[in-house]
Amino acid sequence: MAAAFFSMLPSIPYPPEQDGRWSPVTSTIDWCEENYIVTQYSAEIVNTLTNLLFMYLAAKGIRSCLVHGHDTVFMVAFIGYLLVGSGSFLFHATLKYPMQLVDELSMIYTTCLMNFATFSYGKSRRYSTFLAMALISIAIFITLYYHYLQDPSFHQNAYALLTAIVLFRAIYIMEVNIRPQFRSKEREAANPRPRGGSASLKAQDDARDLATLRTMWKMIAFGLGIFLGGFAIWQLDNEYCSKLIKWRREIGMPWGFVLEGHGWWHLMTGTGAYYYIVWGIWLRHHLNYKQNEYELLWPNFWTVPDVVRRGFSATSGHVKDRKKEL
Repeated sequence: MAAAFFSMLPSIPYPPEQDGRWSPVTSTIDWCEENYIVTQYSAEIVNTLTNLLFMYLAAKGIRSCLVHGHDTVFMVAFIGYLLVGSGSFLFHATLKYPMQLVDELSMIYTTCLMNFATFSYGKSRRYSTFLAMALISIAIFITLYYHYLQDPSFHQNAYALLTAIVLFRAIYIMEVNIRPQFRSKEREAANPRPRGGSASLKAQDDARDLATLRTMWKMIAFGLGIFLGGFAIWQLDNEYCSKLIKWRREIGMPWGFVLEGHGWWHLMTGTGAYYYIVWGIWLRHHLNYKQNEYELLWPNFWTVPDVVRRGFSATSGHVKDRKKEL
């Protein structure tokens, strides 16, 4: 039905799959998108261009870290995020094995970095050093073993495991440090804003923290949902590749581009990963008792979130003069 509708729209017929500027293919994976159908300079044009979202969101995140003074580890995370998008751009444009390694291994390294940021928070220097050495060892092992196996499923499983570990750990930290009934006495005592025994002030802070948790859980649910949705579409792309190619050729360009499942994977997982880093920034400010200095800008689900200093003016690019909130 849908194919019949799109076939009635003005379209450009798909040319035959052909060689291009970067032929032959040396990567261990050749995706469902047909090669060099639009230009000889990009093997998979849709899979290539959808990585521009990674680059845009990475630039947005790096700028936010510079302007608003977020912890350095998140700046490094956004740089890693940029490397993921750039590596994937080059990989899908060329389908060369070295570019495949840049794409896939940068995902592993960035996730290891987020594991360090999550597990090292509040720990001693000795513990953090040991953790860093352990994660570097894991990254080196994955790099060497993946290069030896050249099996994409190994990379995908390793990435999924590292992502799940850091996600569940961050959720645990969020709950035990922000939810009032889970907070320890040590956490309460570390609060630089003494409440002076005021029950009303404590109730206000607890209500604020519960509201924050509700918004954080919305971010987690939305980011994880769109991430897993992209993964599901990618799996359908793998499973029904021959049928999708047939439908694309019946529909013609550019409408057939909508059926490029791996391109949707880039758009959706790129968005989900960005949500995770921004959530990590907001969580870190709460853990540092700076929740009154920063705010989350996320008016609706159709906009990407950002954590900014309170009173920040987007037009002037600096914080407005105003009294600090107590």
